[in-house]
Amino acid sequence: MNISIVTVGKLKEKYLKLGIEEYTKRLSSYSKIEIIEVPDEKAPEILSEAEMLQVKKKEGERILAKVPTDAHVIALAIEGKQKSSEELADTIDKLGTYGKSKVTFIIGGSLGLSDEVLKRADDKLSFSKMTFPHQLMRLILVEQVYRAFRIMRGEPYHK
Repeated sequence: MNISIVTVGKLKEKYLKLGIEEYTKRLSSYSKIEIIEVPDEKAPEILSEAEMLQVKKKEGERILAKVPTDAHVIALAIEGKQKSSEELADTIDKLGTYGKSKVTFIIGGSLGLSDEVLKRADDKLSFSKMTFPHQLMRLILVEQVYRAFRIMRGEPYHK
């Protein structure tokens, strides 16, 4: 299986980089994984509704340009379905079983995802009703994908 994570913005925090590197290294024995960063749209701190939509639209265009046409797309969105680790493992397992060898997860910028990206998504996944920094979501997502492969293989994992 080929897993890609398309995400907005550069990761600057060293502790997050180290955690992501650790989990991508662990994941490499189960799957090919690639993290694709697209630039975030520069914008002032306070935006009108129209300006927010414009920022999300521009970031969305950059995201969609990196999504393979034959990929199963899972967008991380607060309005998405919440799943347990076992349910996520089951989802990934079923995708592989039914011939979807390319899975692309999408993490939006600080304003979220554009309607165009959400329409392209085959599934929407929420990790919580809480809001997390999108940089931290990278680490959480990579850890959960790693955990999913451990569950799928019947290997022990921390509960």
